[in-house]
Amino acid sequence: MKMWQRELAAAIGARVTAVEAVTGGDINEAYRVRLADGRVVFVKTHANPPPGMFATEAAGLDWLRTAPLRVPRVLASAETFLALEWIDVSAKGRDFDEALGRGLAGLHQSGAPTFGLAGESYLATLPQDNTPTTDGVAFWIDQRVRPLVERAIRAGSMPDARADLDRLRARPDRFGPPEPPARLHGDLWWGNVIAEMGAPVLIDPAVYGGHREVDLAMLALFGGVPPALIAAYHEVFPLADSWRDRVTLWQLYPLAAHAVLFGGGYGAQVARALASLA
Repeated sequence: MKMWQRELAAAIGARVTAVEAVTGGDINEAYRVRLADGRVVFVKTHANPPPGMFATEAAGLDWLRTAPLRVPRVLASAETFLALEWIDVSAKGRDFDEALGRGLAGLHQSGAPTFGLAGESYLATLPQDNTPTTDGVAFWIDQRVRPLVERAIRAGSMPDARADLDRLRARPDRFGPPEPPARLHGDLWWGNVIAEMGAPVLIDPAVYGGHREVDLAMLALFGGVPPALIAAYHEVFPLADSWRDRVTLWQLYPLAAHAVLFGGGYGAQVARALASLA
């Protein structure tokens, strides 16, 4: 029996009787675990996780739970694993996009005290600088994009685009009308939105307070944003007319994260985007 299985049994109060590997993304291993008391739970593990990674994800799920969209219930967490209630994934319902749009609007509307977060959080295995601030432009450039750009440049996975990044920081007009910080999922690509009985469920967050257009830009990056989702979002919490002009701006961070984690052509994509924005 692996260490995480022993720790899970101790934390959850039931012996592990069966473990089945399931699809769990690019970073962690994921399992469907049956317990001696009959429960079935979802467990994710990592061979060498950053300190507190699973505890911060558990806290992030709880932070999202105050908003209208469903998130899995946390059962236990430790350095080596995170155990969640098992979600029976279904096909998307007919009104899935509308429900997701309304739910995201409600989540963002619930707000955050500042840009950043009082505690830690991770994007995959990358620590996020959540030092609270009231300056949304400085937060996005200096606490999100710049650390990953610097890391990717050092690793040789992207061209040196720091001059363009500096020019962008000096262009607050690029960031649209000022808005208070929203409560963000933070890693909202379509792989982190599943369906249960047809309705949307959010998983794998990287939470913080930030501009609400960030979550929508992330959805657009890997799969697009359905018109029905945007229409439903507008009904609850209308977006600025110019929000589509800033999609590339908000995609800088996830693209830079991919450059650090996976290399490939992501670094060049970040450099091209910065050149177009600066």
